[in-house]
Amino acid sequence: MIGWFKQLHTAFGASFLWLVCLIYFTQGFRSFVWTAVSYQLKDNLKLSPSASQFVTSIAFFPWSIKPLYGMLSDCFPIKGRKRVPYLTLATLLSLLPWLSLGLSDFLRNTRIELMILLTLQNLGSAMADVVIDAMIAEAVRFERASFAGDLQSVSWLSMAFGGICGSLLGGYALDNLRIDMIFLLFSVLPALQLFSCGLVEEGSVQGKAFPVGSAFNGSDMTSGIIDEEGKFSGEKSKNSTLRRKKSQKNTKREPMTEKKFQAPDKNGSSVSPWYQSLKMATYTLFRAFRQPAILRPMAWFFLAHVTVPNLSTVMFYYQTEFLKLEASFLGTARVLGWLSLMIGTLTYNRYLKKMRLRHILMFTQVCLAILTVLDMVLVSRANVSLGISDKVTVLFGSALSDGINQFKFMPFLILSGQLCPPGVEGTLFALFMSINNLGSTVGSFVGAGLASVLNISSGSFDNLFLGIGIQVLCTFIPVAFLFLIPKDATGISA
Repeated sequence: MIGWFKQLHTAFGASFLWLVCLIYFTQGFRSFVWTAVSYQLKDNLKLSPSASQFVTSIAFFPWSIKPLYGMLSDCFPIKGRKRVPYLTLATLLSLLPWLSLGLSDFLRNTRIELMILLTLQNLGSAMADVVIDAMIAEAVRFERASFAGDLQSVSWLSMAFGGICGSLLGGYALDNLRIDMIFLLFSVLPALQLFSCGLVEEGSVQGKAFPVGSAFNGSDMTSGIIDEEGKFSGEKSKNSTLRRKKSQKNTKREPMTEKKFQAPDKNGSSVSPWYQSLKMATYTLFRAFRQPAILRPMAWFFLAHVTVPNLSTVMFYYQTEFLKLEASFLGTARVLGWLSLMIGTLTYNRYLKKMRLRHILMFTQVCLAILTVLDMVLVSRANVSLGISDKVTVLFGSALSDGINQFKFMPFLILSGQLCPPGVEGTLFALFMSINNLGSTVGSFVGAGLASVLNISSGSFDNLFLGIGIQVLCTFIPVAFLFLIPKDATGISA
């Protein structure tokens, strides 16, 4: 293990490796502060379950438009640099809301202001996620391509470790600290991330090659070369990189001027090459995504979210207000969820990757429906009649549900990789992730609406059993649309 880290240290440098680990650890550790947000909405703002879920759904919407951040960093460099300035901006957006919420009682206890700041914070986190993925892709693209899997493994391990630490410490912090102190404590991580951004060096964009869509977890992307006359031609990014390096060796670098960044379009008007690059990236993305072989599977994953009401916030209210479960216990349940997620990943890779994806997804939906029935057992108090404590029921359901959900997420990742055509792999993958996030957000809205219609509120859970029953029935709806998934697709071939 030590030798492995030494190899990564030699290949990428300590500052870059530290930044990658820190950002992904922070992403996982967000459970520390978002547990406090849940209690802030419930206990201090006195919001109903549906209103609380509505606020969090709005706050997480920035994760549904991730391709936009990649296009901006790809096509519009800031002072000649495409990554570090955007990462710095994203970190500031992640840091300032937590500082504001920790220092201001008014902002922390007013619903609209709190929702706006939480949305800005998620905007910063989502942008940082996209930019660091782009930096990883660029770091391993050619000479260090053999380390691509190792760097992704480091990212995953850092996020999982952050999630476990955040879940364990989040419950303990809520039992011993004020919520404003928790917000301020968490702000230490983005502050450290902001400082770390200054440790990573990034060369300025030189020459006249502007890559199209290479900022998203990219592989060997197609680049658009805009020459001095403003004409676009596509070629592989490796060739363009070699050509750019050769050009820089044989020509003296000159500072970019406003005149050089203007290119005539077909009508003779002056058009910025950055605009041309953005236009080409958008067109390429749209042309690829409209293909039925890509559109149909992604439609299934979107439907799998939006057709099933998400009642997680309602269950959080029920567990804390009716069952009186402590915050520290709920944190422990989330730790089991993280461990189950990792076990689910290993199980899929070891035993299920050769199975047809249709069969795996059908198995997943059926298992999720069965696990949702556990919530019905909990709400009906049948578990007490059977001599099973509430804590055991919650722990068992939390651990299994996260593991089973991973069986659905792994096929999503696999299909995303298999369906991406050459040249737009990274761009399309970012769009796929955004579709998945958007589906989750819409599912949360549907859950909030169902809770409102059934008049499920804080202290009034009479109709919760009915709501969970509707959720169980809706879980089978995506099975009827499995024809959208390629018939013979497996985890190793499409």
